[in-house]
Amino acid sequence: MPFHLHFGEDDLLRCRFAVSPLWETQEAVRTLNRPERHGYHAHWLRRTRSAAAELDLTSLWLLMPQRGHTPDWLGPPPLGPSATFDEEIAAVRGADPEAAREDTALALADTPGALESPRGRALLADPVRMIQELTDLLAAAWRALVEPDWPRLRALLEADVVFHSRRLAEVGLGGLLSELDRRLAWDAGTLTIDVKGDHVRELGGQGLVLMPSVFSWPNVVSGFDPPWQPTLVYPARGIAGLWAEPSDRTPEALERILGRGRAAVLTALDDPATTTGLAHRLGLAPSSVSAHLSALRDAGLLVSRRYGHQVLYERTPLGIALASGGA
Repeated sequence: MPFHLHFGEDDLLRCRFAVSPLWETQEAVRTLNRPERHGYHAHWLRRTRSAAAELDLTSLWLLMPQRGHTPDWLGPPPLGPSATFDEEIAAVRGADPEAAREDTALALADTPGALESPRGRALLADPVRMIQELTDLLAAAWRALVEPDWPRLRALLEADVVFHSRRLAEVGLGGLLSELDRRLAWDAGTLTIDVKGDHVRELGGQGLVLMPSVFSWPNVVSGFDPPWQPTLVYPARGIAGLWAEPSDRTPEALERILGRGRAAVLTALDDPATTTGLAHRLGLAPSSVSAHLSALRDAGLLVSRRYGHQVLYERTPLGIALASGGA
């Protein structure tokens, strides 16, 4: 039976986007143990093989069944639109031990043999120690597997949010939800998610958190139970080009697609830069560079961030892939 999320009038006004480094860390750990997820992340897996081998992730894998419940307390909906990993893991460390124990028992029951295993029994026997052990393990996984690549991952995720925020303004919530993934359908205030499971929830005025994810690919994830805010996790745009490396020159094919000026601007953004800085570097008028930057950002190839009085532009992973001449 598909999942069904029922919206009321207040819910339509309380939908928001968010990005979560904690969620990406949990899903990166899951990716290591799921061959079907390896396609787009083969390069990352090769680079992190040694670091992953230094971690004993068995306790976390016990709570990640192939099909079934994953503890909400361990990977809750994000605190805000751009919380840091340290902020998120601090909140998880403060989980109620008894509630965490009950939630963990559900996950262990969905993993064959986990509930009766020595490690599973040890987790449930001392929930305070369990919280410390698992959060320490997630923190170690973040440092070893995700943090080194977080600027690149964050750029892709934030570019997805920018793109879909624009689409929300253009087509409304119902139109947007249907575009996020082919498994999503919107009809008369109900979002239907075509995944295996049995979950029906009235949002009850809490709205819905929309969260793009890199390592959740290819899955769409929902099913968070009260008291957690309803959340929908979907594969971010541009994952195919995520791990491509930029080249040292402007590819001729890119010039043919974008034009010489826009291709030069895209290729020059090895590091974040301002309009004025790029204009000086390329010998172009600032007005021309500004127009190129706007076009590239609208195409999802760049993101912009304001730092004080300056606006810095940087490539998204999709932009990196195009600038490298490969995907």
